[in-house]
Amino acid sequence: MSKNFLARGHIRALSRRHKIATAGVAALGAAAIAFSATPSDASTTVTSEAAPTAQVAYSTEPIKDVKGTVTDRLAVSGVKTEQIAAKKQAAADAAAEKQAAAAAAKEQAAKEQAVQEREAEQAADRSAQRAEVGKAAPQTYGDNLDGWIRESMDVMKKHGIPGSYEGIHRNIIRESSGNPLAINLWDINAKNGIPSKGLLQVIPPTFEAYHVPGTPKDIYDPVANITAACNYAADRYGSMDNVYSAY
Repeated sequence: MSKNFLARGHIRALSRRHKIATAGVAALGAAAIAFSATPSDASTTVTSEAAPTAQVAYSTEPIKDVKGTVTDRLAVSGVKTEQIAAKKQAAADAAAEKQAAAAAAKEQAAKEQAVQEREAEQAADRSAQRAEVGKAAPQTYGDNLDGWIRESMDVMKKHGIPGSYEGIHRNIIRESSGNPLAINLWDINAKNGIPSKGLLQVIPPTFEAYHVPGTPKDIYDPVANITAACNYAADRYGSMDNVYSAY
C-alpha cells in the first residue's frame, strides 16, 4: 500500500514540474517570436504579450452588374442626347419650313401684284388706244332721218338742250313726214312772207334766233333745222317731248 502511495505522489510531483517547464518554454517561445518580428535597425521592446492580429475579411463572391450598370447609364445618357438633338433638329426644320412658307407667300404676292399691275397697264393702254381711235375716227351718222336725229341729239347734248329720240321723231313725222326740203306755203306764216321750212317747219326768224353753233346756218340742213327747233321748243315748252301740235 505504501509503495503505491509513493508512486502516486511522485507522479503528482513530476506533473507540477512538467507544468512549470512547459510554461517556461511557452514564454521563451513567445519572446523569440516577438524578437524575430522586429526589424534589426529598430528599437525593440520585449513584451511577454502577443500582438493582436488584424482581422481582414475576404469575399469569394464576384462583383456583379458593375459593367451592366455603367453601360445602362451610358445608354440612358446617349438616348437623352439623341432626344435633345432630335428636338433641336425638329425646331430647326419647323423654322426652315416656316421661313420657306413665308418666302413662298411673299413670292406669290409679288406675282399677283405683278399680274395686277400688268393688267392695269394693259387696261390703260386699251383705254388710250380707244381714245386715240375715237379721235382718229369721228362719229359717223347715216344720211337719213335716223342719222340726222342722232347727230342732232349729240349736238344738243353738248349744249345742254333736252329732247328724246321719240319726241323729235314724232314731231318730224307730223310736220314734214321726214322731208328736209318741206315748205309750208299756205299757213299764216306763208301769208306773212315767212313760210315754215325743213323737217320741223321752222320759220326763218326762229331759226336765226335759236341756231346752235356747230351746225350749218342753213334752214334746210336736217341737223341744223332739228337742233334749232329743239332749242326753241326747250325755251318755250321745256322740251320737244312736250310738243304734240303746231308750235
